[in-house]
Amino acid sequence: MIFLLPIMAACLLGMGFMAQQHAAYREPLGEMLRMRLLVHLLRQPVWLAGVGLMFGGQVLGALALRQSSVSAVAPLFATSLIFALAAAHVVYQEHLGWTEWTGAALVSGGVALFLAFGEPHGGRAPAGWLVQWVAVAAVLLVAAALVVAGRNRSLQVKAMLLAAAAGILYGLQDVLTRGSLLTLRYGVGALASSWMPYAVPCVAVMGLLLNQSAFDAAPLRISLPATTAAEPITGIMLGVVIFAEHLDLAAGAVVAEVAGLVAMVVGIVLLGRSPYLAKSGQSGQRVEAR
Repeated sequence: MIFLLPIMAACLLGMGFMAQQHAAYREPLGEMLRMRLLVHLLRQPVWLAGVGLMFGGQVLGALALRQSSVSAVAPLFATSLIFALAAAHVVYQEHLGWTEWTGAALVSGGVALFLAFGEPHGGRAPAGWLVQWVAVAAVLLVAAALVVAGRNRSLQVKAMLLAAAAGILYGLQDVLTRGSLLTLRYGVGALASSWMPYAVPCVAVMGLLLNQSAFDAAPLRISLPATTAAEPITGIMLGVVIFAEHLDLAAGAVVAEVAGLVAMVVGIVLLGRSPYLAKSGQSGQRVEAR
């Protein structure tokens, strides 16, 4: 059940990403990073369906984080790209090639390798406020730096950087959700006095805006892999720092854990090269308004 919930969450997230990008890619490029992009997307049934799927995935993800550590759950979210590709395959009715199968095998195998040798476990109530704020501030600064770095870049580079920033915020959202659930164990009063539950919706909205802006700029093969890779890596690092989650640090285990994460990222890159994720409702070159 511990692994079933995050895999089901990844399935919903992957299909939700597919629907959201299908709608967001039709929006004017001038709306990137503007709240009116979300306002316009709210009028599109396909996008709303995608958000509904994503919300369902977030709920299942929260239930999984209630039962297990971020370091154990977040890597399984990386399989969302496999489900997004499967959804694209169903939509376009084409056969999967060796690239898709190899990428899927590397992602799933890499996640399995990391979990088997890392044996992530443990986790306590969030560390002191200083540790929390320093860790969160560092993550937000990295995300902001990626957004700034994307200015005046080509649409593909901008999409990758915005998607990576969104993935970082999604990883932070996972950690804040876990922290809220751990704090709730001490009662509703403790939760109400904590800053984490109030930060969750703010981070979620920022992540959603960045993600939809990346979807607006380029097809899924450009935008989604960066999000998929950044979320679990951010979640693992913050889980260890803020919640003191444990990984096996024996030399052989560390080598296997790193190999698993590398295989996962390589698999994500391969899946991102799939032509199915390059399809969209628009054709031709898109030029960003200046």
